[in-house]
Amino acid sequence: METVNTERAAMPSGWARSLRRLGIGCLIAGAIAGGSMQLAQAAQVRDLAGRDVQVPDKVQRVLLGEGRLIYTLAILEDKQAFARVAGWQGDFRGLDVQGYAAFAQTFPQAAQVPVVGGATPESFSVEKALSVRPDVAFMALTGGHGPGPGSEAVQQLEAAGVPVVFVDFSSQPLTHTVPSLRLMGQVLGRQARAAEYIAFYEAHVGQVRERVAKAAAQPGFRRPTVVVDMLAGLRDCCGSPGKGNLGQMVELAGGENIGAGRIPGPTGNLSTEYILARDPQVYVATGVFAAGQGGVTLGYQATPEQAGSSLREVARRPETRELSAVRQGRVHGLWHIFYDSPEHPIAVEALAKWLHPELFADLDPQRTRAELYQRFMPIPMRGVLLTDEAAAP
Repeated sequence: METVNTERAAMPSGWARSLRRLGIGCLIAGAIAGGSMQLAQAAQVRDLAGRDVQVPDKVQRVLLGEGRLIYTLAILEDKQAFARVAGWQGDFRGLDVQGYAAFAQTFPQAAQVPVVGGATPESFSVEKALSVRPDVAFMALTGGHGPGPGSEAVQQLEAAGVPVVFVDFSSQPLTHTVPSLRLMGQVLGRQARAAEYIAFYEAHVGQVRERVAKAAAQPGFRRPTVVVDMLAGLRDCCGSPGKGNLGQMVELAGGENIGAGRIPGPTGNLSTEYILARDPQVYVATGVFAAGQGGVTLGYQATPEQAGSSLREVARRPETRELSAVRQGRVHGLWHIFYDSPEHPIAVEALAKWLHPELFADLDPQRTRAELYQRFMPIPMRGVLLTDEAAAP
């Protein structure tokens, strides 16, 4: 094996690519000839990319083209969350370390799931994906951490007889989450479970939507301006949602996302100068890493003290400490994974309470999280997913 790798390294890149394609072609031909990936009694579904896809009636082996789709799979599969996972992309293990550890504690078999790539679309290995013999592959519509629609990898999987189904929980979460849940439930034969969660989801999100709509119809209603600093303190200032992603949740909760005026897509970057010029009334930072790893400490291993103190430190960086929001104490922290998880009704309620505390005085996002985990999640409710400066010692 080492000799082959050395020879390939010495070859021109064009030859290496040709050999790689040849190898994939052989795998595809073998899969088709062997019948291991041909569909039996296929049903047709339409995915979030608008494509009609033939999927097996009985799916036994699932490939996750974005590892963090395990959050959705867990909601649908409950205590069988890993029973059908044949392989996954490495973003969940590599980027959501606390989340992975929480799942691995309940499901030790998570450590044995074959990894088919890293955390980028380019890292996805078609060879490894085919080797786990999936009946279906779920991919993220945005293609941020795995292959996107129209990619060569998707074409090769489909040529081998692997149906690829695109879902979306991040680019347009408030419009795509329900159809994505319904679609995954249909493919997995978990329609009743999907319907149960959708009812929970729509009740909590709908309550906020309706209350904001009524308030907005009254004279004097104001939408506070909001900056969402994504992964604050971990990269140059400042990542932000645009017209989509967490920005949709800010708007639903009765705020004005300042990123929407500059970023046409779901996410992008805002300059420090723009943020200072807009001087938003509310500052929200997202975080995902454990204590001592930088940014806002939020996740399954975080404590309230760690979350609050790390948020205070991030908000008082030179780039943001002069904002009115920071000087007036309207500073909050949000678990970063809400941007790509059907658990985001918790985030919607938190944002609503932060932006309009009197209008939403009765909302309790922590109680909503407790209900969600008690009814739908097969792992214990641990850690801290929401914080503000008041939590700092």
